[in-house]
Amino acid sequence: MKTYTLQIGELTRELPIIPISDSLSIASFVILGDTELVMQAAKDVADKLPDVDILVTAEAKGIPFVYELSKQLGMKRYVVARKSVKAYMGETISHKVNSITTQKQQELILEKSDAELLRGKRVAVVDDVISTGQSLLALEQLVAKAGGEVVARAAILAEGNAAERDDIIFLEALPLFHHPAST
Repeated sequence: MKTYTLQIGELTRELPIIPISDSLSIASFVILGDTELVMQAAKDVADKLPDVDILVTAEAKGIPFVYELSKQLGMKRYVVARKSVKAYMGETISHKVNSITTQKQQELILEKSDAELLRGKRVAVVDDVISTGQSLLALEQLVAKAGGEVVARAAILAEGNAAERDDIIFLEALPLFHHPAST
């Protein structure tokens, strides 16, 4: 299997290159279960963030990162936008998004109590990887619906063209792997 070598601080990871279409492959970056990488990335991103009041991420892969990032910043809370309404949720607000990794439309949902935590606050929207930016944009729009102000956008990695953006904070660029379609 082909791999891509990723360096975060002093840590090295070999990421498998996985096809997601006939003409595109990605280096599969999964932070779930990698405590060492999450801790290093959170420390490094915390050093780059401006002053923020609260962090917001979408479930699921961003959760361990935003948890550790909130610890690094001395925050008591962070907010997770859910991808489905849970039975225990009361009133909610939501926003729809299309993502490159799920390849279908998703809905991001905040319970009213979480939305209230964002009202009038300086918010950093956080993800593990920013690729097309659609998930990040949906988080921003959800934060705006809740009355928060997005003052920072952050991720561990920026994939493909996202690495050229000057409005996001990230640690490393992650290339996309284009290949001709089979004939």
